[in-house]
Amino acid sequence: MSILFRDRGVGESKREMAPRLPVEDLASPFGELGCNLSDAELRETAYEIFVGANRSSGGKQLTYISLSERVIIEKAEKSLSLSPSLSGSPSLQRSLTSTAASKMKKALGLKSSSKKSPGKESSPSKSKKPATIGELMRVQMQVSEQTDSRVRRALLRIAAGQLGRTIESIVLPLELLQQFKASDFPDHEAYEAWQARNLKVLEAGLLLHSSLPVEKSNTSVQRLRQIIRGASERPIETGRNSESMQVLRTTVMSLACRQFDGFASEMCHWADGYPLNLRLYQMLLEACFDSNDETSVIEEVDEVIELIKKTWVVLGVNQMLHNLCFSWVLFNRYVATGQVEHDLLTAADTQLAEVAKDAKATKDPVYARILSSTLNSIMNWVEKRLLAYHETFHKGNMGSMENIVSLGVSAARLMVEDISYEYRRKRKEEVDVARNKIETYIRSSLRTAFAQRMEKADSTRRSARNQPNSSPRLYILANDIGELASMEKSVFSPVLKKWHPFAAGVAVATLHACYGSELKQFKASLSDLTPENVQILKAADKLEKDLVLIAVEDSVDSDDGGKAIIREMPPYEAETKVADLARSWIKTRVDTLKGWIDRNLQQEAWNPRANNENFTPSCVEVLRLIDETLNAFFQLPIPMHQALLPDLVTGLDRGLQHYIFKAKSGCGTRNTYIPTLPALTRCTTGSKFHGVFRKKEKLPNSQKRKSQVGSLNGDDSFGMPQLCVRINTLYHIRTQVDSLEKKMVNCVRDLESSHGDNIANGFGNKLELSLAACQEGIQQLCEALSYKLIFHDLSHVLWDGLYVGDVASTRIESFRQELDSNLEILFNNVTERMRTHVVKSVMKASFEGFLLVLLAGGPSRAFSCNDSQIIEDDFTMLRAVYVCGGDGLPEEIVEKAATTARNVLLLFRTDTESLIERFRRMTLEMFGSAAKSKLPLPPTPGQWSPTEPNTILRVLCYRNDEAASKFLKKTYNLPKKL
Repeated sequence: MSILFRDRGVGESKREMAPRLPVEDLASPFGELGCNLSDAELRETAYEIFVGANRSSGGKQLTYISLSERVIIEKAEKSLSLSPSLSGSPSLQRSLTSTAASKMKKALGLKSSSKKSPGKESSPSKSKKPATIGELMRVQMQVSEQTDSRVRRALLRIAAGQLGRTIESIVLPLELLQQFKASDFPDHEAYEAWQARNLKVLEAGLLLHSSLPVEKSNTSVQRLRQIIRGASERPIETGRNSESMQVLRTTVMSLACRQFDGFASEMCHWADGYPLNLRLYQMLLEACFDSNDETSVIEEVDEVIELIKKTWVVLGVNQMLHNLCFSWVLFNRYVATGQVEHDLLTAADTQLAEVAKDAKATKDPVYARILSSTLNSIMNWVEKRLLAYHETFHKGNMGSMENIVSLGVSAARLMVEDISYEYRRKRKEEVDVARNKIETYIRSSLRTAFAQRMEKADSTRRSARNQPNSSPRLYILANDIGELASMEKSVFSPVLKKWHPFAAGVAVATLHACYGSELKQFKASLSDLTPENVQILKAADKLEKDLVLIAVEDSVDSDDGGKAIIREMPPYEAETKVADLARSWIKTRVDTLKGWIDRNLQQEAWNPRANNENFTPSCVEVLRLIDETLNAFFQLPIPMHQALLPDLVTGLDRGLQHYIFKAKSGCGTRNTYIPTLPALTRCTTGSKFHGVFRKKEKLPNSQKRKSQVGSLNGDDSFGMPQLCVRINTLYHIRTQVDSLEKKMVNCVRDLESSHGDNIANGFGNKLELSLAACQEGIQQLCEALSYKLIFHDLSHVLWDGLYVGDVASTRIESFRQELDSNLEILFNNVTERMRTHVVKSVMKASFEGFLLVLLAGGPSRAFSCNDSQIIEDDFTMLRAVYVCGGDGLPEEIVEKAATTARNVLLLFRTDTESLIERFRRMTLEMFGSAAKSKLPLPPTPGQWSPTEPNTILRVLCYRNDEAASKFLKKTYNLPKKL
């Protein structure tokens, strides 16, 4: 066996000094067998396999056999080769007197028992000491001499009947069943129990836990089950020529000798399925413990293990499974014997080092499952103690704690590093696993200990309730937690520091958080500063200083000097009741402001004649409420205005932002009013759509607008004057924000004159949400007003009238006149400082509307090259509306806004052939080689442009000539009407 064990001196066991704890019966991590096999039955079966696997042609006879029998059997024995590769291995017949001191025990850290302790000599009445390894194994496995003799005699008979067969090529329970009758047992009940055991072993190995899955269609399965059920009522006749035995043999062999991995094999698979094989193997390994001293491993363990290994070929065990099973056996024995022999725990921990090597070297999913189950069993037991180690350990048993922690960390590392795919992917450092586990134990145990101390403090307070000058509960608790932290530092942290360098820091940070939680509740209910409350706060302050000091001392060598731990310990005194009351006051004022806004804006009429400034009375009122709130705040008798001012400003900022959102809510956006573009069509040559135009004149304008333009619900609060009032209101708020901020800076400077300059310089713009909301709201309202005016209010003269039918008779004059009238209304209602901004927005919308008529006006419009001059003249008239002979917008602003339209209008004077050629070239440039065979339909652009294919295509669609119609028909097969 490969070993990487820690050496340990002989005399280090503390078994005699350790008190025996209640024995625990841990569930096997290898799972239940499901066939009611007891440990005694498993042990007897394991012993049979052990003896059979260690039969050797060169060794002495297994037991006394009469001379008459010996003559018959010797010939068969010489020809039976059960394990030729092990001829040089230890023998069952080796004398115990020649056994050397155990190297394995020394490597595992187990004490040697070769020298008996005083008073432990065997008395004459006790049974004599075994003389051979085989006899020792019989005694260790609690097998009687009669049973042993019967097993060995049966094996010799089996050898005589199956010359040349190896142990792995026979089904041992089947062969044993055929060797004995009821007369070979003390009584019939013993025989029936023996037969039932062998049948249960066959059921477990061949049906319940077969190493190769059994197909449902296999008839041998049902046959074997019937035989087992029948045997429970009447024992099987096991004679050599018995028909029932022949049926059983045929059935068993068909199941045991199935092919594995597609290859035929002489090996019989009857005991190598999981978990049966590991439960049997566990029974063999448990024989390594002294039957007279259940906490000691026998000195002959080296040779016993080597003999046990010979069963691997039958049980399907390998070195990895042996290492894992041996680790569990050592750990389980420590628990099952009352946790008195800590060397067993050390040995289990040492053996896990071998398991870790194995886990890294294999990806076998079955092994991984067994490993995970075993480690979970160990971890569950370990964590039951370590998650509340204050209840389990004390100054007198810290050695036990260190051993348990070491084992738990080893198991945790195995689980995380060698089983967890997530860990392998992230490649974490090894130390992280140990630190994280120890930190979990510390925090869990201290939280539990804190809860217990809190119950104790409650009890003390209740018992002293009627006594004068009794201490408050949190005062008592603060003193108790200080004592707990001191004990943690001196007793537990030195042990845990081996795996977590800042164990004490984590501990006090946990206690700090626990007490802080209770203190927080106390402060929440605090109404005034009574002497009792002051006493609690002083005790809390002292406790905090003690805890912080421990954390700093423990973290002095850390990379960050303990900053990480200190960050876990927010100061207790940070929040006072005064600050809480002040914050509550702030919240009440802010909530009142928001409630006032919600109530009053529901009734706001946005009346442009409400005052001379054309903004709303509610705007004046909300600003007055904010100003009054600031005045009242700075008059509060508190010493922390500067610290609490950000909370107040944030609340007021959000309240004002809420007002702004409400003011612009429901007004729509640019996209609300932009009409849906109709599908592309081609014009009918020579037609000016007079008939269509006349038909449209008969339709109400409102019906046409409804089909093309998004509209609102007709609420008067969204008319042009009302939208102007909304714009004025947001502009007024924006101008007042600066005044509010200056007032806050001055008030803080007056309160804290010594630091006033720093406060003023660092105060900054605190009403940022309101300012941003004003900017965004003004822009949105200007666009909504402009596009509503152009595409909704003036839709009947623009979208439904301009250039419909005959171009010369439907020019822009009607649209221009109504636009002038509406601009006059706008000028009368919008504040002077916002007029330029609003008019620019209207200009942009009108230019966009003009181009939409030309490029997306639907099938009621068609243009020829001759119409281009009319269109350009009309656009010049539209442009002049905004210049107004120098009384309107500056010439350069209007010219810049008109650039796009002017450039597009040049396309309307370009001949059709040139347009087609330009369109082809630009489409090829856009789509590349994909457009050579067939011109794709270019997408609608974000902005019209004479260098954009879709813009040119639209000019062609509305070009009223034969060449354009043919090109569009041939290239895109566009219809002549929708």
